[in-house]
Amino acid sequence: MTGANGNSAANAVRARARMVEGLRRQGIRDERVLAAMNQVPRHLFVQEALASRAYEDTALPLGFQQTISQPFVVARMIELAGQGRELGKTLEVGAGCGYQAAVLSHVAREVYAIERIKGLLDRAKENLRPLRLPNLRLKYADGSVGLVEAAPFDTIIVAAATGQVPKAWLDQLAPGGRLILPLGNMDQILVLIERQAAGGFKETRYDAVRFVPLLTGTE
Repeated sequence: MTGANGNSAANAVRARARMVEGLRRQGIRDERVLAAMNQVPRHLFVQEALASRAYEDTALPLGFQQTISQPFVVARMIELAGQGRELGKTLEVGAGCGYQAAVLSHVAREVYAIERIKGLLDRAKENLRPLRLPNLRLKYADGSVGLVEAAPFDTIIVAAATGQVPKAWLDQLAPGGRLILPLGNMDQILVLIERQAAGGFKETRYDAVRFVPLLTGTE
């Protein structure tokens, strides 16, 4: 049994290394992000029946009509949010199974991850428990209103698409802070919004993406 477990662990390490090399080929350059992706065991965050596909560059179903984002999108969003600076105190809207929060914990000073679906949040806690990440906090809450008690944030990363940016997110950005999200309903685009130190916001548009829609309230 120990030998089988050892082989399984070694296979996961090799698969993760191949995934990271794939991210490099796709243009991910931030070594902090690549190292974090290599450290987090993605197979722990997917359903057991899909564990063999954990290191494919694809989104996978989680149940609750939610998905775990494809590795490239996770890496791309974190890289864009962190380009030329530290991520600092970070809010993740849509914790899902906890995977992106785990990756963020390796590159950000503090991570607050919000999830509105109680069953999914419970699963994220279970997934994250063996990793013992001291700078990560999970919160059961409506992500569309942010997390005012922990604001302001240097970085906000949103894992659900919305046609309009909630004012709460902009209000909770620190000066110089960055918000990255999929913007749009049917046609979604990855958008980076930066709060200017002198006031106002700068918006930059990047890749076409596909995310589940942002929903309000909790369940």
